[in-house]
Amino acid sequence: MRIAVMGTGGVGGYFGARLARGGHDVAFVARGRQLEALRAHGLRVESPLGDLHLPDIEVTDNPKELGPADLVLFGVKLWDTEASAELIKPLLAGRTGVVSFQNGVVKDDILRGALGAEHVLGGVCYIAATIAEPGVIRHSGTLQKLVFGEYDGSTSPRVRELYEACAGSGIDVELSDRIEQTIWEKFVFLVGLSGTTSTARTPIGPIRSHPRARAFLHDVLDEVVQVARAQGVPLPADYAEDRLAFVDQIPEGMTSSMHHDLESGNRLEVAWLSGDVVRRGAALGIPTPCNRAIMDILSVHSEGRAG
Repeated sequence: MRIAVMGTGGVGGYFGARLARGGHDVAFVARGRQLEALRAHGLRVESPLGDLHLPDIEVTDNPKELGPADLVLFGVKLWDTEASAELIKPLLAGRTGVVSFQNGVVKDDILRGALGAEHVLGGVCYIAATIAEPGVIRHSGTLQKLVFGEYDGSTSPRVRELYEACAGSGIDVELSDRIEQTIWEKFVFLVGLSGTTSTARTPIGPIRSHPRARAFLHDVLDEVVQVARAQGVPLPADYAEDRLAFVDQIPEGMTSSMHHDLESGNRLEVAWLSGDVVRRGAALGIPTPCNRAIMDILSVHSEGRAG
């Protein structure tokens, strides 16, 4: 497959590198110091599943240089979605698929509006991977999974080709015939984890073990569930309890990328996480006071220290 990776950060860099090592024609889009390092030294991945080095990769900051792709892996920060969607238009041919592995649920709404619904696949990823230094992706733990599918539930040739490419490249992969629900299922957990760890500025362990903080976490989760159900996504009414039980099974030291960004003084994705829940809730008549509190508290830090 001819694959273009839009955004060579932790997610795009890791999965793009695995696909390239698996023998696929992968081109990367990056910028700044990351672009300079990739041009000079190639792409390195440090992982418990095996390190790899791609010394000579195709990388650019201008997607126009790449020509049409079979598939675009879209992995920029949420605030860059609209601008980046415009940049990848030269990569699109008749059946090119664009699959976003970003956080949130609004991502595909933006991509459909910019690119046309026919190009957009749904996707979620499960991985802890970051840029350790320019040109180096560090993968923590062994979890590295992609789930994707067509929004109409069909098994199209392009999703089957991507599935086979991932499976043949050592990536844990799953096709979903209910991808919208799959995305919302992850979103419920993500909003709860990111919102509470960031506002409390602590890993999940102390939050889940403190009665009042645990109750707040439950309510954050439940607000997302109620918004999803009001929007027609068939999550179970008690899905917040299911996710709270899941929280009890994860390591007590687990935190969120938004908490890391907050501690590092980086820009936050809160407007596209809890903020999106608040906006959707207001439109649907669903109260979201806990997510509103998270959005309002973190708004002071949302632009990062430079902001």
